[in-house]
Amino acid sequence: MTSFATVSAFEAALADLRAANADAADAARARQQQLTKPLGSLGRLEEIAIFFAGWQGRERPAIDRARTVIFAGNHGVTVHGVSAYPASVTAQMVANFQAGGAAINALSTVAGLELRVVPLDLDRPTADFTTAPAMTVEECLRALNAGAAAVEEGLDLLVLGEMGIGNSTAAAALCARSYATEAAYWVGPGTGVDSEGIGRKTQVIDRTLAWHGDAPCSAFETLRRVGGREIAAIAGAILRARQLAIPVLLDGFICCSAIAPLAADNPAITGHCLAGHCSAEPGHARLLDRLQLAPLLSLDMRLGEGSGAAVAANIVRVALAAHNQMATFAEAAVSGSL
Repeated sequence: MTSFATVSAFEAALADLRAANADAADAARARQQQLTKPLGSLGRLEEIAIFFAGWQGRERPAIDRARTVIFAGNHGVTVHGVSAYPASVTAQMVANFQAGGAAINALSTVAGLELRVVPLDLDRPTADFTTAPAMTVEECLRALNAGAAAVEEGLDLLVLGEMGIGNSTAAAALCARSYATEAAYWVGPGTGVDSEGIGRKTQVIDRTLAWHGDAPCSAFETLRRVGGREIAAIAGAILRARQLAIPVLLDGFICCSAIAPLAADNPAITGHCLAGHCSAEPGHARLLDRLQLAPLLSLDMRLGEGSGAAVAANIVRVALAAHNQMATFAEAAVSGSL
């Protein structure tokens, strides 16, 4: 199935976002008030349970089926030396994911997440976006739909991640263009480039923003001009998850950069999303602040590939376990509220 057959279909879906079930959220909130604990004493764990109740449409939400999806793509901008690794590493890491040898394999297993890896034309990098749009209209639509196709009814939680050498440069460009800010505000070390490399990335993005300066700044045009296939796929997955009322756990800077153009057009797009963590990439905290998302964890991680969000999925499970398994005051025969 093609979720976004045209640019207009994508834009219509972004403009008309499904709302959470307020009655289910209220019921979950009422349950929290009756559990054998002082009200609010479990902090954000209570908020997570109410959030999931609203999106799952039931007082007692559950995670019976959860999925990690890792999208992978290559970037033409790597010709400018913006990464500490060659583009060939993308395909090598995809093979590692498929063989079960990466961090995300171990972390997904522990969190009870099925893992799906979606490589996107790794033998055909996007165009060098300093002198051309990264993708044609058709290529961007295909990437958006590849993301949407990885999301299906019946999922209770979607964890998103990426792999793509050079994509921290694309992420910084997306944020700079979405929020009309200077490139330097968003640029960080990515795979581990030094100060000279950071300066080179900044110059590359400055040239990119100037080259695309007269182009429309819609979500679609920003994604296709300065994004990448894997980042556009994440955007498509996020939007499709919203259509299906599936909560999403976002990973680090690159993953969150996929939602930046969408949020610039419609800030409500973050309503079904939780930030799994705040990465060590300096732009991530700044982006989370713009998106008004408070991270569940801050562990100085900067691996990408969905790793921080997969760790945070365990926090979600804990929150729902407390919500569903604790006794109420009446059930425990405890007098009054604490």
